[in-house]
Amino acid sequence: MCLLNPNNTNVTFFIIHGLADLAGHRMIFFSILLLVYVIILGGNSLIIFVTVTDPKLRSPMYFFLYNLSFVDMLFTSSIIPNMLAGFLMDQLTISFNGCFLQMFFFINLSVTGRAILTVMAYDRYLAICNPLRYTAIMTRPVQVLLVVGAWGFGALCPLPATTMALQQRYCGPNVIRHGWCDPSSLRRLVCADSSVDNIVSLAFALVALLSTGILILTSYILIFVTMSSMAVTQRLKALATCTAHLTVVSFSYSAASFIYISYRVRDVSPEVRIIVSVLYSALTPFLNPIVYSLRNKDLQDAIRRIGLRLHLVVLSAPRSIQTGI
Repeated sequence: MCLLNPNNTNVTFFIIHGLADLAGHRMIFFSILLLVYVIILGGNSLIIFVTVTDPKLRSPMYFFLYNLSFVDMLFTSSIIPNMLAGFLMDQLTISFNGCFLQMFFFINLSVTGRAILTVMAYDRYLAICNPLRYTAIMTRPVQVLLVVGAWGFGALCPLPATTMALQQRYCGPNVIRHGWCDPSSLRRLVCADSSVDNIVSLAFALVALLSTGILILTSYILIFVTMSSMAVTQRLKALATCTAHLTVVSFSYSAASFIYISYRVRDVSPEVRIIVSVLYSALTPFLNPIVYSLRNKDLQDAIRRIGLRLHLVVLSAPRSIQTGI
């Protein structure tokens, strides 16, 4: 996607104004958001480090998990640093091209995250419903292909809406009443009729949400049907492998549905919409490492092993210094 100023647009930059309405509580929101961002980066980095370095976490599930953690870190990094800067500055500006790049990557990474959640649901379906052929089907090339497909789907979905928005004429005002370059807020600044853009954007949003949602739901229906014929111990074991993923999916789609509804209720104030959007953007990446750390015993054990190794290294360091080693 070539980012230029195509239609002799008068606007060369945009002002992110949404956070200015929270002026009285800037430092409170800044501190909370900074803490959340640090936890997101730290928690997801820990999951990536543990799943990559621990030889006992070599199953496809953990390959998909560290890809999801990587996407979550990029997703939040596409908007949160900008918002943090907005709390510290009286007026936050972003260039014309920078605004559209931010919008593209925000949608792209959001859809990619859901696509990887869909791949993880398919992985659980194979592991529980077809265990004898699981290793033969879920080979490393297949895993890589599924992740590449998730990234491709995530990149394809925002392209039409972003390209159409880029071709519009923006002659002023240039104030975006949101925390970042949100598509709906940016569309209000178009000088011409943007109803077609709105329809295209909504259509691709529904494709992204419904296609991944239906595939995840179908996977779990088949999983629960298979589990119903299992013995109690097998059923509990199978359920334990799905609990963390199912919890993350529930949070992710509930948050997405809530923000979708809030944007279509006229009585909701812009400030509430911004806060809801920020919560939506940070909720799933924030909860992912917490949920998987609490719900997954293998991951807990791997984190303990790493903690023990680090503890032994720290204890042995003074001895090495004393003995001159």
